Amino acid sequence: MIFIKKIHNFFKLNINYEGRNFGLDLMRAIAIFVVLIHHGDMLKVADTNFPWIKLINGVDLFFVLSGFLIGTKLLKVLEKNSSFGFKSIKDFWLNRWFRTLPNYYLILFLNVIFVYFGFIKENFSVFNWKYFFFLQYFYKPTVGFFWESWSLSIQEWFYFLFPILLAIFFFIFIKLKISKRYIFLFSSLFFIVIPLALKFFIASQFDVDSFWIRERIFKVVIFRLDSLAMGLVAAHVKYWYPKVWTKCRNITLVAGIVICYVMMYTSWAPTSFYTKVFETLLYSLGCVLLLPKFDSIKSAPKAITKVVTHLSFISYAMYLTNLALVSEVIRDQVTIETKNGAWLWYVAYWFITILVSTIIYKYYEKPMRDFLEMNTYKKRSSRNFFCSFL
Repeated sequence: MIFIKKIHNFFKLNINYEGRNFGLDLMRAIAIFVVLIHHGDMLKVADTNFPWIKLINGVDLFFVLSGFLIGTKLLKVLEKNSSFGFKSIKDFWLNRWFRTLPNYYLILFLNVIFVYFGFIKENFSVFNWKYFFFLQYFYKPTVGFFWESWSLSIQEWFYFLFPILLAIFFFIFIKLKISKRYIFLFSSLFFIVIPLALKFFIASQFDVDSFWIRERIFKVVIFRLDSLAMGLVAAHVKYWYPKVWTKCRNITLVAGIVICYVMMYTSWAPTSFYTKVFETLLYSLGCVLLLPKFDSIKSAPKAITKVVTHLSFISYAMYLTNLALVSEVIRDQVTIETKNGAWLWYVAYWFITILVSTIIYKYYEKPMRDFLEMNTYKKRSSRNFFCSFL
């Protein structure tokens, strides 16, 4: 019993469940759950055809949820302060980077090691300096190494660019006495219109097949910033029209599910103009319509809450580790010939991913974030203390 208790304490995250939004944690947990299902390469080797039905894209759920969360935070900052300038931008960047960069660079380093020594059969020659600045998928794809990093490129560039645009619009329009709510909305719509225009005039001309449409359009930063911007619009609606947000949650849930599944079960030819320009936007619309319902789910039975919240906390580490460091290692290093063997390794794939991700979160991700935030706080306190004598 003592040994079991030590194991339990080793993996316990000490989460404050009272301060969490269960519904959004559930959405994040579902998103990473779907991602792991899609990356179960050992089942593909044995041709099990699992999961037998099509599932909503987990990365699209991550995108709209991320846009919604950062939009909510930025709206509060915007309303609280009389200005939105460099200090607000810097605080936002630091908050985002403390949460995302340590894990990213750790897993990037591990990917370099695993590929270099042959644990993963990827193309090491593809690795270059762009990966350090999230440029590997900025305007064209870098295919063959650390495939899953495409979504991180989109998110990090969105975190970098949107606050700058918001500050510019704020500076221009506040002098014209335009309300903050419309400044935020215009900024959000700008990040929907521009990627759509780029797809309309540029991506629509690409000669692609079912593989290259994903790599050249669906995973490229300049064409996908609109997915996160959809979450910003959702944050705007909730913040300024809370009654509408709450009242329509069941209607939008049904509409979102219908849109997503119509998109999945409708044939979208990769050569079609409409596929290149509108598919990802419509899919993001379907996902964003799910948000009001998930946001309204405030609680669940204790056991479910613990599991869902735990998965939500480690979801970022799970996303970074599950494909290359677990799934592809099993695929490339283990001989799988039968369905039973595939299922056995599939269970191992889930167990290893959750185990490693929990360790990374508890003993690296959170301590690193806390350390960086504490140092930043100390520097600010020292600067304020010094300035008080001037």
